[in-house]
Amino acid sequence: MSHRQYVVQTTDVEKLNVRLLSISFSKDEKDWRSVLHTHPFTELFFVVAGEGKFLFREKSYQIKTGDLVIIPPYMEHTEQSTRNMPLQYYVIGLEGISFQPESGKGGVQVFCNFDNLSLISDLFAQMLYEVRNQSYGSDKICQNLLEVLILRIIRSQHLIPVAISPTHMTKECAQIKEYLDANYADQITLDTLTELTHMNKYYMAHSFARYTGQSPIQYLNQRRLQAACTLLEDTDHSISSIAESVGFSSQSYFTQAFRKKYGTTPIRYRQENRAATD
Repeated sequence: MSHRQYVVQTTDVEKLNVRLLSISFSKDEKDWRSVLHTHPFTELFFVVAGEGKFLFREKSYQIKTGDLVIIPPYMEHTEQSTRNMPLQYYVIGLEGISFQPESGKGGVQVFCNFDNLSLISDLFAQMLYEVRNQSYGSDKICQNLLEVLILRIIRSQHLIPVAISPTHMTKECAQIKEYLDANYADQITLDTLTELTHMNKYYMAHSFARYTGQSPIQYLNQRRLQAACTLLEDTDHSISSIAESVGFSSQSYFTQAFRKKYGTTPIRYRQENRAATD
């Protein structure tokens, strides 16, 4: 009989003050349109199958099986599958923690590929199983599995956990965001939003930027440009008609804003995206 005993080494690991908010498993079946959105908490997005893109406000990244994306609170994002290679993925919502590289450089979004994919995938799967079945101790098991997952991510990817306090968007800021999302095609000014919320104009703009990272007018223009992209891809409307329909005061201003954000003209964008889908 062979026998080998290992002594557990004690390490000084700081307690993780993190709470599991939600977990889901999804498969892109083209039954809904992917749009940029935000959450007031950190998300872990883990790809178990398929290929595609993960998009933020200014950048997009190619993702594939085994990739993990860490999305900080209030960071606009969405995902898109490659044709005939639909993404399948887990998403976990976390409260109380975010991450940054040990170097302190780079963005707070982390993209990586693990050596032991089955181990990482199993941790997600076990948490989902516990949440679905809700048996005795499921919440405790999920919390412990979550901490194991986070420690493995930190160790593998050389990250530093950063404690963050829950900062939920105020009712007024949420009202502004909802109004802009629904009425972006209208002529909207800061005065319009001031009348809507009965807030001081400059305090209102500062508060909105604190939660979204953009001023109300920047967010409004971004929302208009997103709508314009959809029209450029899916319709044959003229550029001037699209500019007017999404709320821009002139075609020249629309083209200028479009080029600044996407690095190309609306016409070129239409040609490239039509060619990609043909």
